[in-house]
Amino acid sequence: MVKPRFSLLLLLFIVSIMAAYYWSQPSLPEQADYYPTARDINPFTLTDGDEQPFTPANLTGHWTFLFLGYTYCPDICPTTLADLRAVYPGLKKIAPNSQVVFISADPQRDDSARLKSYTAFFEPEFKAATAPHSALFPLVRNLGLVYSIVESERKDYLIDHSASIVLINPAGKLVALFRPKVAPGEVPRVDMQAMVADFARIVRLADE
Repeated sequence: MVKPRFSLLLLLFIVSIMAAYYWSQPSLPEQADYYPTARDINPFTLTDGDEQPFTPANLTGHWTFLFLGYTYCPDICPTTLADLRAVYPGLKKIAPNSQVVFISADPQRDDSARLKSYTAFFEPEFKAATAPHSALFPLVRNLGLVYSIVESERKDYLIDHSASIVLINPAGKLVALFRPKVAPGEVPRVDMQAMVADFARIVRLADE
């Protein structure tokens, strides 16, 4: 017969092993839509701010934070890019191969020179690219984002677009989506501190 004291010690030993295993595991992201099995991104070809092709090869080897917008955007885009600039050093500290990519949904007005100037205003290292809608729309949909042009016949038309930020892993696959918080009368914004914290968790999970 097993003595009660021995049984208690055995139970405590098992519990301590389980606790050690639990605490040694990296925690899951708390705010992001996280895809443990990263999703493939279909082939695409855009043109970047240097008038060079921007393809899946530009994503491989990097943790890419991708944001969709346009340079004439009055609120969401400048706010989000400014927020990304503020946390960019933190992202690079977590993963030095981090990059920010701004994809324009307005190829008619956003040529390469304008895109490069626009993103450089926020951070010279930020990248930008666009393409005709025939190439752009399938990519945007593939990433789980959307956009639509409002009153396209007007010269100063606006574009409705997602305010989420997509995270693509160094294998060039979609691994997470950071959705914005939406409050009445306020610009939709991704919680940057929560994004940074979740990014650290995702990188740790990838390293396991």
